Parts: sequence; structure tokens; C-alpha cells
Amino acid sequence: MKVIGLAGWSGAGKTTLVAKLLPALIARGLRVSTIKHAHHAFDLDTPGKDSWVHRQSGATEVLVSSGRRWALMRELRGGEEPGLPDLLTKLADVDLVIVEGFKSEAYPKIEIHRQANGKPTLFQDDPTIVGIATDAVVSSKLPVAGLDDVEAIAAMALQSAIARENLPELAAAISRRAARASERPVSVASSAELAAS
Repeated sequence: MKVIGLAGWSGAGKTTLVAKLLPALIARGLRVSTIKHAHHAFDLDTPGKDSWVHRQSGATEVLVSSGRRWALMRELRGGEEPGLPDLLTKLADVDLVIVEGFKSEAYPKIEIHRQANGKPTLFQDDPTIVGIATDAVVSSKLPVAGLDDVEAIAAMALQSAIARENLPELAAAISRRAARASERPVSVASSAELAAS
């Protein structure tokens, strides 16, 4: 199982892109799952239904199953929210997992940037960003694809995804890099020096 994420400001089009990427990746013969982080309380259940009553009555987990799908709902009840590595263990062993959200977790991400949002790009300050999909002109050493070029973004995702078991190693490397960067003296360049570079 490999992991790649999409990062960007709200309104950049991350979910829209996931909806386009999934068919493109599946057409390549891949089995793909997704993880979406929600910043708010959410409920997939319907008030009054049996599964809802089970949860409201105190069940830690409720598994609902039918001939078409099943869903497991776990109530945290004040417990700590699980991190991405733990959540990845809950998924079936697929070829690729696309993660939307969990921006503070250390895993490779493609930045989704929409110029009309008026927000700055993130890649300069996030060492986990491995590529950019945008409708703007961006100067970067990272791979850049057009926001509507789904095939190029799919190729970037496949090239940049890493195996789930390598996530702790990536997190450690990023921490070491950040520690070294914080030890370096910072110099402020003049506008003339910046223009010359």
C-alpha cells in the first residue's frame, strides 16, 4: 500500500480533483482507497435508525452491514483522535491511498493551488509537498502540473507516493531536517541581493 496526499487551502478543488483522479487511477488497474480528514463533528448515521440508537446508547463501535457495503463507526467519546498511520491500518490492502487533509502529518503531498482563491502557495514552507497542481504560473524545482491535467497529476501521484511502512522514516527525516534548519543562522538579504539571485 502506497500513500499520497492532496494539500491546499479550502476551495482549491481538492475533493473535485480526487473525484477526477480516482477513475484515472482505477483505469490503470489500481485499487484505490481514500481518507478524508474532517475538521468538524460529522455523522454518517441517520437519527432514529437502529445503528444510531446503538451509538447513542453507548456502543464504542457499531458495524452496519448489507449485501452492498459495510461501515464501521467508532465513537471516540473524548479519546484522542487517531493519526494517519493508525487510520491507514484500518483500510484494506490496496495499491494506493489518497489522503485529503491531515496536513500536519508527515507524508508526501501534492499541493492543489487555485489562483482565484487569492491564497499563497504552501510548498515553500512544507517539506512534505512533492509536487504542485495549479492554474497559476509557479516557479519551483518541484514537478508542476496544470490543475485540469488529471493524467499528469495521476502520474505525479504514482511517482511520489511512498509505502505505508516508510511513513515513520519520512517523519524522522523531516524532523531532523527541521532541527538542522532551526540551528542555522538566519541572514536577511537586501532586495538588491534577492534581485541578483
